[in-house]
Amino acid sequence: MKNVLYVPLDDRPVNLDDVIVLGKSAGIHVITPDVTDLKNRLDSQKTASGTTLLATGSPAYGDTARIRQFILEHAASVDGFILSADMLAYGGLIGSRRLRTDAGGAYPAYDAAITDLLDVIREVKQAYPDKPVYVMDTIMRLATTSFAGGVDLAAYTESRNFMLQPRRSFTQYGDILSGYNLSPTGDYGSTATFDKEQYYNTRAHKFKTNRYILEVLAQEGSIDFLAVGVDDANTQGVQINEIHYMEAGINEWLGGTQGQNPDRAVILPDADGLGQALLARMANQLYRNGATTRYTVEYFGPHGSTLTSPYEYMDVHQNILRHLDIVGGVAVGDAREVEIIAITAADQALAAVNRIEYNDSRAVPSLVIDCVGAGAADAGITETLLGSRHTGSLLGYSGWNTPGNKIGLALGMAQARYAYVVTETDAAALELAVNAHGSLLFKRFLKDYFYKRLAIGEIRTYSRAHSLYENAATFTDQNMLLFNSPEDYAHLQALLRERMQTHTAALVGESAFLIGSAEPARSIRQINGGDWVFSEYTSAALPYDDPDYIWGRAFEITLNPHVTLE
Repeated sequence: MKNVLYVPLDDRPVNLDDVIVLGKSAGIHVITPDVTDLKNRLDSQKTASGTTLLATGSPAYGDTARIRQFILEHAASVDGFILSADMLAYGGLIGSRRLRTDAGGAYPAYDAAITDLLDVIREVKQAYPDKPVYVMDTIMRLATTSFAGGVDLAAYTESRNFMLQPRRSFTQYGDILSGYNLSPTGDYGSTATFDKEQYYNTRAHKFKTNRYILEVLAQEGSIDFLAVGVDDANTQGVQINEIHYMEAGINEWLGGTQGQNPDRAVILPDADGLGQALLARMANQLYRNGATTRYTVEYFGPHGSTLTSPYEYMDVHQNILRHLDIVGGVAVGDAREVEIIAITAADQALAAVNRIEYNDSRAVPSLVIDCVGAGAADAGITETLLGSRHTGSLLGYSGWNTPGNKIGLALGMAQARYAYVVTETDAAALELAVNAHGSLLFKRFLKDYFYKRLAIGEIRTYSRAHSLYENAATFTDQNMLLFNSPEDYAHLQALLRERMQTHTAALVGESAFLIGSAEPARSIRQINGGDWVFSEYTSAALPYDDPDYIWGRAFEITLNPHVTLE
């Protein structure tokens, strides 16, 4: 088993738990800092007057000094590194968005504390030049973080709308920093619910970090591959000049073309999918020496080039191609090794399932991306997928959140798994890995559809109906620990656990994961040339007390089902 040191974007399951399980599915032991050092949380304190909420505060961020020390202490014992710059420098994604009273000094000596933390990347590369070092960074999103550091939902909404407005186009670094508030014809006025100057300070500080990572660390070779995710983006707004600058930097400093270099650095819309995508690249490097995997992309519905999410600046097809660059794949017309099935119209779900079955008959593994459901898996698509026993053999699947997230999760699953099943021959190792893969695939359906499409609505309704504060009733579920009573929070936990037990039982009974039938569902255990070896699903269970609201909000839950195959 390979060992990979992983510093996640934050401690939400998509960035931590799922990456650890994905590693197991690919024979990789993912080594992470202690959970207490990674802990990110929304505001934990509040002030109120009767039934009126006045303010919140006291969020939690990761311990950057301890994380830096962890990297150094474990560097000798691992085979590679996947490091989040946001966690290393700022204590996590929400930490990188903390409103600042100043933007730091002039680049590159803008903040010695931050650059000292980031320079640990150089230290490990110099000490272990043959070990791959992958880094993920993010361009700051348009909106602030609601209920972190006293920022409320009104500020989140106003900041996103304000920062979404078109900005004057600049290419020079200094002009970008000084032009955040400039419209194409003038400048923008004041804000009502948040301090835009502090926001711009935060944005400038983060952009300096983006440049330092790319121009200094990546250019000098301390980073073998850099994935820059643009979180919560649009085709216009305050991010666009920064994106174009980073694209130009990839061209100038890393020999890229059109702002990308599949061998050195990629920038694209995604954040929460980057950990899994980079783990897939690592698996491909450790097991296949970086050999390129050939993919075809088949759309069931409109072509991805015609679809651009309002939360992204790149169309779906471009986003798939850039994610292929990250994981170590390439899109081809034929002679594929793996096929991407992107469902972009709900009425094409049956045709997509027929394609999965056809691919299985000719030994071409598939992965599925549900591009229809907005934020959660589409009901009709999910029901059709679950009605086929061939769905259990998918290498990857996702229906969660933005197109970039869905692509990163599904493709990360598939590439990591593929790199392992075509190279591993040890029977015991293959058994452990197929159980992990089955568990992760089962989880994706359990969470992306049964929780995000079904259970969450009931939870939100109860939370909002039992708000402690009249002025928080429409968003109580965004911080239930603060806005609901302890008794109601306990009820919400019990409600979650009961519903997810029911949904687990329902999912076990679907053809995709059917156990004990004449034609049980199967998963690919090993690929040996053109021959597939399968394992059959034999059991699936969800610990009763496992589901929980890790950040105290309905949007994100822990969910760790255990699936076994033989």
